[in-house]
Formats: sequence, C-alpha cells, structure tokens
Amino acid sequence: MKFKDLSEFDFELPDEQIAKFPASKRDKSRLLVLGRTKDFLTEEPEFTGILKYLKEGDVLVANHTRVSKRRVFLVTSSGRRHESLFLSELEPGIWKTLLRNSKKLRTGDRIFDEESRSFVFSVVGKQEEFTLLKAESQFDEMSFEKIGRIPIPPYFKRESSFEDDIRYQTVYSKNLGSVAAPTAGLHFTPELIGELQKKGVQFLDLELKVGYGTFQPLTEEHFSQKQLHEEFFLLPERTAQALNQAKKEKRRIISVGTTTLRALEASYQEKKEFKAGEGTTKLFLQPGDPILSCEGLITNFHLPESSLLLLVSAFSEKKRLMDAYRYAVQKGFRFFSYGDSMLILDP
Repeated sequence: MKFKDLSEFDFELPDEQIAKFPASKRDKSRLLVLGRTKDFLTEEPEFTGILKYLKEGDVLVANHTRVSKRRVFLVTSSGRRHESLFLSELEPGIWKTLLRNSKKLRTGDRIFDEESRSFVFSVVGKQEEFTLLKAESQFDEMSFEKIGRIPIPPYFKRESSFEDDIRYQTVYSKNLGSVAAPTAGLHFTPELIGELQKKGVQFLDLELKVGYGTFQPLTEEHFSQKQLHEEFFLLPERTAQALNQAKKEKRRIISVGTTTLRALEASYQEKKEFKAGEGTTKLFLQPGDPILSCEGLITNFHLPESSLLLLVSAFSEKKRLMDAYRYAVQKGFRFFSYGDSMLILDP
C-alpha cells in the first residue's frame, strides 16, 4: 500500500446524511466541485450548476448499463423463504447467487421463485459464500423482470418500491446486466444532457456491468495482488474513436462515475490510446496510481474505507479529497447511492 493504513479513509457520517430516498428531482441534488490538482472547493445548490464548469469541446463518458431485478425471493416446497441475489451466469443455466439461510439447503434441493412458481432451480454446489443454482428451464436476463426486484443497497434499510424501479436507473440506461446502478449518472435528466450538448459538450457512452464486488469490503488479498473483482466492459468503436480524437486535440474527458473510469483506464493502458471492444478489468486503483484516461470525474460520495473511495483518492489527492469529504459532512451533503454529487475537475 502507498499509504499507512486503510483507516486513513475512514470518516464519521451521521446516519441522517445517508440518503435512503432520491432527491425530489434527479438534477435537484447538490453539487460539490473540487479541484483535481488545485486547491479549489465550492458548492452548487443544484446539479445543474455543472453547466458552469463544462465548456465546448469537453467530452462526457457515461456507463449505459441497466440494473437487473436480480433480487429474487425463492421458496422451498415446504414453504421456507430464501432471499437471493443472482450475481452472474457462470455457464448456461448455472447461476452464482448470494443466498440467505443457504446452510439449510443441500445439493440437489429444489427451490422455486415465490412470485410465479414458474421457475425452478436446483442446488448444484457452493463456492465460498455463494450458492450455485441450476435453472431447470429457460432462464435469462429478461426472466428477472418477471420475478425479481431492484437490488437497492442494504443501507437503505427498506424494501424497494416502484419509484426505485425508475430512479435507480439512469435516464440513458440500455442493456440489463448490473446488480447495482452507476450512481453518478442518476443526477442527469434528458433536459440537462440537451443543455450540455447545446453548449458543445460531447456525450459518449460505454458499458460496464457492475458486479457484487463493488459492495465487498477490502481484504489483504486485494492489496497483495493489487486486484479487485472482475467486471465486464464494452467500449464501442464510435466512443473509442471520439475519445482518441479528443486526446489528440487535448480536449478534456470527464468520466461520469467510477465504473466508467475503471473501464476507461482498462482500455487505455498499453498503447496510450483507447482500444475499442470487449474486455474485463480487475483494476484496483489507489492513491499514487497515475490515471491518464481522463481529466475530470463526476462521482457520488462513497463508503468509508471502500475501494471506490480509494479510486477517487487516486484521481485527486488524498488529503484534498478527505478534506472535501469532511466539508461535505459538515455542510450536510447527502451520501452514497441516492446522495449528492461531486465534480472533480480543475477550473
């Protein structure tokens, strides 16, 4: 580690500043603006204030992934209920799940979806803390839309609602497949995107399927291997070409969120140009690591001692960022997925 202790990234946060519900309107969240390399800190009462800091020629890149309704309640023939989170399809029909009360299940046990009882799964094994389930009939990404619920973060301490079905997706989301939202993009509205484009700001997209690893606490193994969980991403050809052109013309590239930044860095590693296509990344960015793919970052306020907080600290400077976090706590900013936003960019 390039710092003494993970506790350096801890901070006190009153429970009432953890946003459990979204702002009244997407772009009505507050915005804290922090200099990336300069000592600059100011706040805007609404996210629309971002228009002041972006200029003609800037390029915004956003993750267009869509959150699947992968939180599914399953029941056994005896009626015992198991809450599950379907994480990934390891091979056709075999799903890696996080299953509550999994110790009560044995290999070969059958379990049904509570919603319709039309999907049947059998337990085929365990993998660390995960349970492997085999679908006994056709089951794909669209099946979750029939039987599942949006997997809102556990710190919301409530059940998901119809409002979450809408507000826990970005307005530009496209392809299902994530277990969590790229939350930095939740603040954008079609109207704000239109205003940015009128100003001459280019809006590009890519896809990174957000996995369960984004919630997992950091371990010594993460630091020793300097790797995190693996995530799939896709950088479209049109996006790669536009980004490479922006680099040549020395225009600013601003990442909308840490998931986007992770994909951008992974596709910009070797030839110092963006490479289009599919890929996976295990990048673990932390203070001291150079980030060369972009010049700006839009991000929410992250959990203490989390990999996302370390990534943001790598993008700016640790002391500058943690001072900004303490300021945000003092000024009553709302934190985490439904919270307020931060723009890190030299003015």
